[in-house]
Amino acid sequence: MLAIARKAAIRESLQEHKSVRITELAAQLNVTKETIRRDLREMEQNGELIRTHGGAYILDGVQNDIDVGTRQVLKIPEKERIAQKCDSLIQSGDYIYLDGSTTCWSIARLIAHRKLTVLTSSLEIANILCASDTIKLHVVGGEFSPKNKDFIGDGAIKTLERYYVDKAIISCRSVHLRYGITDTSDGRARLHQTALEHARRKYLVVDHSKLNNVSFSHIAPLTAVDGIVMDRDFPSDWVDYLTEHHIQFF
Repeated sequence: MLAIARKAAIRESLQEHKSVRITELAAQLNVTKETIRRDLREMEQNGELIRTHGGAYILDGVQNDIDVGTRQVLKIPEKERIAQKCDSLIQSGDYIYLDGSTTCWSIARLIAHRKLTVLTSSLEIANILCASDTIKLHVVGGEFSPKNKDFIGDGAIKTLERYYVDKAIISCRSVHLRYGITDTSDGRARLHQTALEHARRKYLVVDHSKLNNVSFSHIAPLTAVDGIVMDRDFPSDWVDYLTEHHIQFF
């Protein structure tokens, strides 16, 4: 297969799935992994995609979901900085909700030694915290999503509605000054909405790449949260907006 045809196939797969893996592309296109790596390098140089260890992804369009296998290796230092900031917002004895985002995975690892009650929809976070002697763990059941390693759907929402927490910590796919907090599916958006409604304090955790973007499903306006935690300083227009609307930023 010619390079132009391979790259066209890679583009088509990226548009459909938003992320690709080298091993799967090599098998699909019947070429070596090194051939795919070379194609991805060239496409990255042309600004068509972002390479990761073992694959590539794009952030394009309102349906810009990326599978958890890709997300868990992206922006690890940024997620760790966010987790450090969140650690200082959590007090001993708090009841907290952590969503299924890979950012919350980092938070879970950091707080595993603390005396807390954690409610989560994430199987991965349950695995991280289940061996802790100090964490009292509650897992929200429902329909399991292999793509994200968490529980979603009506069952998860009904379970979550039974509980109230001191602090809800959620992430999202995109956040915009005008359009607010958005994600890639109605089911996940509804779960986030329920978590926010059942929390005394509500925090959004995002890395800087999610600012000024919009995804398919609306979760809430920015004014629905008490604070936003990010890996770096906020742009000046965000600082002005958040200050005006009495939303803390960290």
